Amino acid sequence: MEIWINPACSKCRSAVDLLDAEGAEYTVRRYLEDVPTEDEIRAVLERLGLEPWDITRTGEAVAKELGIAGWPKDAASRDRWVAALSEHPKLIQRPIITADDGSAVVGRSEEAVRDALGRG
Repeated sequence: MEIWINPACSKCRSAVDLLDAEGAEYTVRRYLEDVPTEDEIRAVLERLGLEPWDITRTGEAVAKELGIAGWPKDAASRDRWVAALSEHPKLIQRPIITADDGSAVVGRSEEAVRDALGRG
């Protein structure tokens, strides 16, 4: 299990605290420092069963600068979204937990983190 976190994020800290309390074995990826490649983002999206716009933090200043709110949400635009997430990792929703069974969750709630724990 791996968790992508921003240590300054309270949701990330809560998720890590819950994983620790449950004795989970996991690795931490500080994705703002260890930026995911476009291929890694595509792989995690597949595991999440989501599209890149589903995990984009559109309220971030850089999202406004890029005008992301106006970008099409379609297959033809998918690569543009993925590239933006890789170039500007602050845009990636957090925390993302990849479970050992090949699935992943956006762990913004205790329920989502527990779901990941149940998947190993």
